[in-house]
Amino acid sequence: MCQQRMEQKNGSSFTGFILLGFSDRPQLELVLFVVLLIFYLFTLLGNTTIIALSHLDPHLQTPMYFFLSNLSFLDLCYTTSTVPQLLVHLRGADKSISFGGCVVQLFVALGLGSTECILLGVMAFDRYAAICRPLHYTVVMHPRLCALMASASWVIGFANSSLQTVLIFIVPRCGRNKIDHFFCEIPPLFKLACVDTTVYESEMFFVSVMILLIPVALITFSYGRIVRAVLRIKSSAGQRKAFGTCGSHITVVSLFYGTAIYAYLQPSNNYSQDHGKFVSLFYTIVTPMVNPVIYTLRNKDVTGAMKKVLCRGHDSR
Repeated sequence: MCQQRMEQKNGSSFTGFILLGFSDRPQLELVLFVVLLIFYLFTLLGNTTIIALSHLDPHLQTPMYFFLSNLSFLDLCYTTSTVPQLLVHLRGADKSISFGGCVVQLFVALGLGSTECILLGVMAFDRYAAICRPLHYTVVMHPRLCALMASASWVIGFANSSLQTVLIFIVPRCGRNKIDHFFCEIPPLFKLACVDTTVYESEMFFVSVMILLIPVALITFSYGRIVRAVLRIKSSAGQRKAFGTCGSHITVVSLFYGTAIYAYLQPSNNYSQDHGKFVSLFYTIVTPMVNPVIYTLRNKDVTGAMKKVLCRGHDSR
């Protein structure tokens, strides 16, 4: 049935794309639907909780939680840009997406992913200021500067997305419209090209390197200084506390950059479509879901704020 629908789309005046997704594994689609729906609901719940607590509890109205609430909002948007459509496609025969829908999806997903790259670098700088410049922290991380850095992350992220989206859609496709993926992403879109894409891929690779490696350099610098500062602390309890405030961020950085580098910084001839789909599933749904868990499990401030909000709600009854 699914194949017939695809053929009908190809034979008509349809000018969009067919997202093949996991249609070659129909026995997997129902399992994926159930698992992804559960993950998506937990993603919505976890990230919404972080945002709400950051605004409701005065103790969490600090630069660290300001950036964390930005990260949670970003993760909410990123997951929502791909997962609801994937859930519909997993349970239906029609796997199509309009040309405009594909452009918007790529633009939004790229913009949010690029913004997260930069925001994680900014969050590393915040941890550097908190640990290495504790007496000047409130001066260095002034609310106006925090707002400026967060805004710059979003502006640069979507400026990069605009450039890459234009580059990918000016590549001639000669009528090819079957995308072997579950959403519009750069590597599978390049597979549709009917011309040599070496120049285009080189340009995209250079831009991706800039967006990924500049924040990595900032993160490396920040944590290099943090490690040296922590090692100068004489008490082991003080060292554990200092490293504890950074552990969550390092874990999130490792998860995000590990998958992003696999997806975008490898030669196209080494790119495995099947592996790419499951890696994409990881950073579109798993990482946004576990980020709130990573930041709350060992964070006494967040768990304390959650208890206060729950107790307040219980007392109001």
